[in-house]
Amino acid sequence: MRRFQGRKMNPTYFHPGQIKFYLYLIPICLFMGLPIIFIFFHAFKPLDELFAFPPRFFVINPTLINFRNLFERTSVTGIPMSRYLFNSLLASAIMVLLSLLIGSMAAFALSKLKFKFKSLLFEINTIALMFVGIAVMVPRYLVIQNVGLLDSFFAHIVPLLAIPVGLFLLKQFIDQVPDQLIEAARIDGASDLYIYWKVILPLIKPALATVAILAFQTIWNNVETSNLYVNTDSKKTLAFYMATLTTQTGNTVAGQGMAAASSLIIFLPNLILFIIMQSKVMDTMSHSGIK
Repeated sequence: MRRFQGRKMNPTYFHPGQIKFYLYLIPICLFMGLPIIFIFFHAFKPLDELFAFPPRFFVINPTLINFRNLFERTSVTGIPMSRYLFNSLLASAIMVLLSLLIGSMAAFALSKLKFKFKSLLFEINTIALMFVGIAVMVPRYLVIQNVGLLDSFFAHIVPLLAIPVGLFLLKQFIDQVPDQLIEAARIDGASDLYIYWKVILPLIKPALATVAILAFQTIWNNVETSNLYVNTDSKKTLAFYMATLTTQTGNTVAGQGMAAASSLIIFLPNLILFIIMQSKVMDTMSHSGIK
C-alpha cells in the first residue's frame, strides 16, 4: 500500500499515466467530430468538387460561390430573408423560455410534491419518449386545427412546448435535491412557489441549460410546422425557407451548392449554443443517472 501513498487516481494536472486515456479518447473524439468538419468543408466546395467521384471529404479549392448564389437567390424572393429569420428567433426565444418554465414546474411537482396519479403522469411522460414526431403528426394536426392554431404564428410554439426528454432530465436532477432542504424552507414559512423559485431553480441550472439547448434545436431546425400547419409565407421560419429555397431553383447543380451553404447557416447557431453551454450539459448527464 505504501507505493500508492501520495498518488491520486485522477490527478488534477497532467500525469504520464493519463496518456493511455488520451490514446483512446482522441481518436473517438475525432471520429465523432467528422460530421461537423464535413458540414464546414462541404459548404465551401466549388461545384466540381461537390459532384466529384469518388466524393471528397476535404475541400481543395475553397470558394464562397455557394453563399453568393444563396444570398442572390434570397434577394429576389417576395418576402425578405430577414422576415423568416425574425420568425425563427422570436419563436425560438418564446419556446425556450416557456419550455424551461413549464418543464421545471412540472418536474418540481412530480419530484417533490404529493398528489394523486403522480406516478401515472410520469409514466405517461416516459412512454412518450418512445414516439418520434412523425408518429404523432396526424393527431397533432387535428389538435392544432381544433384549438384554432392552424395558420398562426403560435403553431410553431404550442405543439412543441411539452418536451418529454426535458421533463425527464429535470425531474431526475430535482430528485437529487435533499428533501431536508425543502422541509427546512417550509418550516421557515416558504410556500411551494417560493421554494421552486429560490431553492430549486438555482440548484438545477445545468439541467435547465440542457433543456434550453434541446428546446432551441427542436424549434430552430423544425420544418414540419411551416410545411403542414402554416400557410401564410410571412409566418414561416428560416429553416423552412432555406429548405424550399434550395429545392425550388431550376438549376439542380447550383441548388446543391446553395443547399450546402444553407445547411451550414442553419447548423451554426446549434453549434455555438452547445459550445457555450457544454459544461452544463456534461453536469446534467453525470447527475441525471445518480441516485
